[in-house]
Amino acid sequence: MVRVSTPVRWLLRTVAVGYVFLLVAWPVSLVAVQTFEDGFSNFVGIFSDENTVAALQLTLMVALWAVVINLIFGVTISILLVRYEFPGKRALSALIDIPLSVSPVVVGLALLLVYSGRTGWFGPSIESAGWQVIYDSPGMIMATCFVALPLIIREVVPVLTEIGDDQEQAARSLGASGRQTFLRITLPSIKWAVIYGVVLSLARSLGEFGAVKVVSGNVTGRTQTATLIVEAKYQNFEQTTAYSVAFLLAFVSIACLVVVAFLRPQHEI
Repeated sequence: MVRVSTPVRWLLRTVAVGYVFLLVAWPVSLVAVQTFEDGFSNFVGIFSDENTVAALQLTLMVALWAVVINLIFGVTISILLVRYEFPGKRALSALIDIPLSVSPVVVGLALLLVYSGRTGWFGPSIESAGWQVIYDSPGMIMATCFVALPLIIREVVPVLTEIGDDQEQAARSLGASGRQTFLRITLPSIKWAVIYGVVLSLARSLGEFGAVKVVSGNVTGRTQTATLIVEAKYQNFEQTTAYSVAFLLAFVSIACLVVVAFLRPQHEI
């Protein structure tokens, strides 16, 4: 370990804190200041607006479905990547990181090209069967799943790699089934990684904008999410409502992170 003098340590800490403050804390705090500039009445008032309430309900529904889907597939893919060897493993691992590098708008456009009812590859067949993906909640859930998928996987994979498979092999040698091994050995070992990944996925899902805007149609009261209503209210000079909804989204995400950070045991960090 490299020893660093006290002045250098304090300089590095100051730079790090200053960077985070200017980039994250200060802008978010300004949203809070604008929200409560005239008291709590403006913030409480957003719950009396039918369109805003509908947008919040839709956002929560889309985010919860996206988190559940990503949880199931995220844990499954993590176990597949760590515990098994197969052709194309590196390619699959690389593909998982695509949502982190591709613009969400591109994701929305790609879904539009595949599932659009008129020109999409599968859209006409799906709509003829009575389903609608684009400009409805299924497309919004798919777009949200896409952008948030890597968050759970990248939390679980390192933990699975670190703990190894010795205990799992011992359980199987004693007659435990695959289901018993997963529930009693694997899942408790990766519990906090899964929880933290779920929280990050939830926060990302609540704040998704670009991909959802492309596939939703942004219809007020029907396919308009909370992030879209922030844009609409701000452009319509209803800044107070826009600030209030933005603060609510930020507060929920930060609160989830804080709660997990306090509940998570120190040895798990």
